[in-house]
Amino acid sequence: MLASAASGLAGLAALLTWRGPRLPPGTGRTIARIRAGPVTGVVSGTSGYARSGGVRIWYESLPPVGAERGVVLLDSSLGVGSLFWPPAFLRGLAAAGYRVVRYDHRGTGASSWMTGWSRKHPYSLIDMANDAIAVLDELRVDRIHVVGLSLGGFVAQEVALAHPERVRSLTLMSTSADPTDPSMPGPRTWPLIRSAIAGFPLLRYRLLGGETNRVKELLTGLVAHGGDEPVDVEEWTRIILYDLRERHGLNLRALLQHQVAVAVTRSRYHLLAGITAPTLVIHGNADALLPIEHGHRLAAAIPSARGLWLKDAGHPFPYPDMPMVTAAITNHLDAAHARLRTTRQPASEQHDTRK
Repeated sequence: MLASAASGLAGLAALLTWRGPRLPPGTGRTIARIRAGPVTGVVSGTSGYARSGGVRIWYESLPPVGAERGVVLLDSSLGVGSLFWPPAFLRGLAAAGYRVVRYDHRGTGASSWMTGWSRKHPYSLIDMANDAIAVLDELRVDRIHVVGLSLGGFVAQEVALAHPERVRSLTLMSTSADPTDPSMPGPRTWPLIRSAIAGFPLLRYRLLGGETNRVKELLTGLVAHGGDEPVDVEEWTRIILYDLRERHGLNLRALLQHQVAVAVTRSRYHLLAGITAPTLVIHGNADALLPIEHGHRLAAAIPSARGLWLKDAGHPFPYPDMPMVTAAITNHLDAAHARLRTTRQPASEQHDTRK
């Protein structure tokens, strides 16, 4: 028994000293400085709540740079609040002239945390799509470009299927029309195990506890999986601290609730032929959670879809070479915007634009 206890203590000591990916120099000083005062500037747009049935959905509307070309609705991934969209990605969309609306899925961030949820009475992806429409109604936005990541891609498809008149374009990243389809490849076990082992050093921060270690835990995860651009420690520290102080951080129950929502919602493969919005499917060939075959089948099932297949990109977002990915998305939005303008012009004006 003493040997077992000693072994356990040795394992704990190893975990506490195994640091994993290194944080940028000066990270500790940056965290301490920001912690010492109020955290401001994280939510800089127009924010509020929409009502979706009895559920409160938090949203933020971020203005574009210059003249507005359209509105982009961002649907985030499983269990993740909308504050964790990479700021550089938001700036790229705004710089291209698009108003960005991000919102917290039910169970995350400042939206209702669904404390009365049970497996016998779950909500579905269709309910989550209705949350998105409630946000648009609250903001009085008629038509939007929908960008969905992973779970957010499931929700984006449901929005396009139920409300085609409101969707100008779709961008579906690292997602599927039915992740439970037994005919499609499931998660790749060994890459996920390697990723879990690589993430063990992050547990030391969780075990040590406190705000500083919680920030370091999330920053380390960003360094490990955040693409090939440097992590802005100042910016991300403000986001993480704001989320911890104002929103109570990650809601672990939402991870289960969202998984069940996926499981209780019917497959969309037989419905995708009805999607008429121009669609861009983005998927990495190293995605271990949803292998790239899901992206290929999704793109093949939507008549207007084209694919962007990313070499050496896994499931985590941001991807490697994000400037290229962001440019591909904004080009896709611009093409949909131009197509809409052309269809609205009188015949004489249409002829003039082709000269």
